[in-house]
Amino acid sequence: MHDIAIMWDWIGFAVRWVHVITAMAWIGASFYFIALDLGLRKVPHLPAGAFGEEWQVHGGGFYHIQKYLVAPENMPEHLIWHKWQSYSTWLSGAALLMVVYWAGAELYLIDPAKADLSIFQGILISAGSLMLGWLIYDFLCKSQLGNRPTALMLLLFVLLVAMAWGYNQVFTGRAALLHLGAFTATIMTANVFFIIMPNQRIVVKDLQEGRTPDAKYGKIAKLRSTHNNYLTLPVIFLMLSNHYPLAFATEYNWLIAALVFLMGVTIRHYFNTMHATGKGPHWTWGVTALLFVAIMWLSTAPLMQEDVEAAEARPLTETEQMFANAQGFEDVTNIVPGRCAMCHAREPFYDGIHRAPKGLLLETPADIARAARQIYLQAGVTNAMPPANVSFMEEEERRKIMRWYRDGAANQPFSLAGK
Repeated sequence: MHDIAIMWDWIGFAVRWVHVITAMAWIGASFYFIALDLGLRKVPHLPAGAFGEEWQVHGGGFYHIQKYLVAPENMPEHLIWHKWQSYSTWLSGAALLMVVYWAGAELYLIDPAKADLSIFQGILISAGSLMLGWLIYDFLCKSQLGNRPTALMLLLFVLLVAMAWGYNQVFTGRAALLHLGAFTATIMTANVFFIIMPNQRIVVKDLQEGRTPDAKYGKIAKLRSTHNNYLTLPVIFLMLSNHYPLAFATEYNWLIAALVFLMGVTIRHYFNTMHATGKGPHWTWGVTALLFVAIMWLSTAPLMQEDVEAAEARPLTETEQMFANAQGFEDVTNIVPGRCAMCHAREPFYDGIHRAPKGLLLETPADIARAARQIYLQAGVTNAMPPANVSFMEEEERRKIMRWYRDGAANQPFSLAGK
């Protein structure tokens, strides 16, 4: 059973690797085409139907690019579609959500202090909210608001803030911000899959069959593409937030998320304007800096951490209780606080550490039982913790941790999470 924990951790790493690679490809392509679109110049003697052109230099050569707002007169023989970057990013992200937050729902997803949910209920809310978000957003875009892009963007911002608050009412702080990122990314990928690509296929089919394509399809796709452009940077922040308790483990994490969306707008406005005019509005950097200062101030609000008595009072789950009853648990409760609790404490005393890294507490027996898998992987199987072995954990202590975890895991029913 302990081997499953190692295997599952490697699976999570592999899926995360794929997710990061595909996200880089998607975001890079998105930024490139937005910059390309805004940098087009109208010049004499453009081909019929062409809106503008651009010259670029890269890799020792020159590229001559022309854009048609609707389509050229004839179907090109060689046409490259940009879609799989988006699909692969979402699919790998969904897989990572399942590996970390569904399989590890007791630890990462569900917070009994907020909502007493079963694992099934938590997963149902997780998956259902992503689909519901797309349906609401798509409805708004297809309403009369589609002709009022500014009003639509403001309403989308309100929807995202409401979802941030809502997620924080039912999930852990870490899961709340991560799900908000997944919620937003689902809207972005669905834009590509359900709107942008189908509209492009209609235009291509019209060209192939000798009809003049309708310009409305390009207009609709352009609106969705613009939304994706402004949502990209906040999604990256939210996906990274689970590594930083100052972002997710504060009372006002949903407000932090709201300000991050505003920062995404100010940053993209600068670059979009610069690509279009050659000069970006510098006031956007001042506003962005003020927003970030506000985020840092909000992060100093009380962390969502219980005191020792409250943590001890919360019953352990059946899985956690098995680790608490495993052979060697008493030894581990003597080892871990002495080697790890200088940082992983409610009030850390290690110089320079003001909050427990990743919000992980390792002071009490209950803390240790809840963090059994992390302790096993980080301080047993590997020597990742303590960092640089600053507390001088001995090899025999690491072996005791491994023996304790394996004894507890041997009594567990089969679990993909290896808990």
